[in-house]
Amino acid sequence: MPAATRLTIAILAAGLALGASAASAADYPERPVRILVSFPPGGSSDLVARLLAEKLSSELGQQFVVENKPGAAGTVAATELKNADNDGYTLMLSNLTPFSVAPTRFPDTPYDPVADFSHIAYIGAVHLGMFAAPSLETPDMAAFVEQAKAEPGTIDYGSSGVGSWGHVFAVAFENEADVELSHIPYKGSGPMRLDFRAGVIPVMFDAVPQNLPNVEEGVAIPLAVSSPERLASLPDTPTFTELGYDIVAENWLGISGPAGIDGKVIGTLQGAIASALKSDDVVAQFDTWGIVREDMTSDAFTDYVASSAKSWEPRVKQATD
Repeated sequence: MPAATRLTIAILAAGLALGASAASAADYPERPVRILVSFPPGGSSDLVARLLAEKLSSELGQQFVVENKPGAAGTVAATELKNADNDGYTLMLSNLTPFSVAPTRFPDTPYDPVADFSHIAYIGAVHLGMFAAPSLETPDMAAFVEQAKAEPGTIDYGSSGVGSWGHVFAVAFENEADVELSHIPYKGSGPMRLDFRAGVIPVMFDAVPQNLPNVEEGVAIPLAVSSPERLASLPDTPTFTELGYDIVAENWLGISGPAGIDGKVIGTLQGAIASALKSDDVVAQFDTWGIVREDMTSDAFTDYVASSAKSWEPRVKQATD
């Protein structure tokens, strides 16, 4: 076959491939889309992912299916995301732990939190609360600290795992308050809350949204929250800063995919997510959960992920060294 003919065939094949790729991106989604969640069912990431999956399924006419992939501070899900095809059919409810905490907690984390992903849309942030069981008989932070100082190392507290944001935050609190607590790590916040309700642990550091029912039922006493200002969902609960502790933290939530997703696919997802987040029922649910929403472009979200990883590095080292 003459060289010119081979060149013509190659050019035509490349053109057909590009045309098919463009058509595929324009028609996205053509089949169900997976949303990975890095924790077991029942946590804030899971709650938001399921709400968003329902809205995106309606918006885009294909099923968005939540798959829980817990383990290793969220790195199991994030690693699977990194290795997935970058066609937009595998996404993740990205969050603080696997992207901002794990890379410092685990030096051999097999991904870069920025370079290996397409950070598509920022969803919002949830704040952490310190919750005590009524059995402790510490109705406020002053009473709790007094008891903790009198009985160092005897009060157990739960977190969603070693190196999780709850654990990192608890260590910061111990240092600020000059108290010694005993850490009980769990494989996710869902199992921790079950043990808290059962009386196995008397204290937990956990995201506010999923603990609001416990507060309403009188099962949990919120001693403080990690937001800069009081939360509308817990208006009578002081912030840590109000109580004199230099502690503010948030668990951000977003939608991310593998690096290199087509710009048209990203645009489709961004538009559908923005529409979902503005719907009355989602706004109302986010308000109930205490999720603070903020609009960000994809580039701004990517910068936010990078800055979050950097700002959490010293806190994680302090908690895990």
